[in-house]
Amino acid sequence: MNNPVLPGFTADPHLVVYGDTYWLYPTTDGFDGWSGTRFRAYSSTDLTRWTDHGVILDLATDITWADAHAWAPAAVERDGRYYLYFCADRAIGVAVADSPAGPFRDALGKPLIAADAYPDQMIDPMVFTDDDGRAYLYWGQGAAYQVPLHDDLVSFDPAEVNVHTPEGYNEAPFVIRRGDVYYLMWSENDTRSADYRVAYATSDGPLGPWSPRRGVILAKDESRGILGTGHHSVVREPGTDDWHIAYHRFAVPGGDGTHRETAIDRLHFTDDGAIVPVVPAR
Repeated sequence: MNNPVLPGFTADPHLVVYGDTYWLYPTTDGFDGWSGTRFRAYSSTDLTRWTDHGVILDLATDITWADAHAWAPAAVERDGRYYLYFCADRAIGVAVADSPAGPFRDALGKPLIAADAYPDQMIDPMVFTDDDGRAYLYWGQGAAYQVPLHDDLVSFDPAEVNVHTPEGYNEAPFVIRRGDVYYLMWSENDTRSADYRVAYATSDGPLGPWSPRRGVILAKDESRGILGTGHHSVVREPGTDDWHIAYHRFAVPGGDGTHRETAIDRLHFTDDGAIVPVVPAR
């Protein structure tokens, strides 16, 4: 990989593949207090050369219930429609479009999850779709929430919300399935810390019960100036067992917790299904 893969300051990258095209949905970074208002989309067929599709959702013009703090988008497709889950003013919203490049429009006219809906912060949404087509929503800073989504992808039964907070968990849950094993990954420490990193647990189901923390899979490399590696996403190359991990890090050189950049590296597994720690590419 030729890191960083995107120009400028971006963070919290959500990497997804639709057909033969990869899409990246990041936080637009570089603002004091993470106060950005716009989301952009990028596409690529080789994970190296990226096309900027411009602004796909702007809180200032497209959302009535929030003004700032546009963070941590996550995207999923269902029946030819594209759903974008996002943070805004520490609540979680969902928008919909007919194209992965947007424009996205607010699906509900209100948050999917209000800022005070549950304890801790209602941020960092992620949707996992299982092999049977059932979709699950994961989110939370301080506590890790999980719930099955209804088929419309914009609602759920509050009675089915479950909380699982692994050892070391801070934020940014992400779930994948490989064979019969489900992997729950998350970010530890604070995004402003050089020690921001990713750890994981496993289960035989999308809602757990999850194993104890199995270890760190992505961390800083001070010898090469790579710091603050976290808030990741993972995607499998279609038709293969090749996996890629997108994440942010402090911009090299001189970055910090609000001046971050997006990187992509390969993700490998051992024969027994453990995740091999990533060696971040410079």
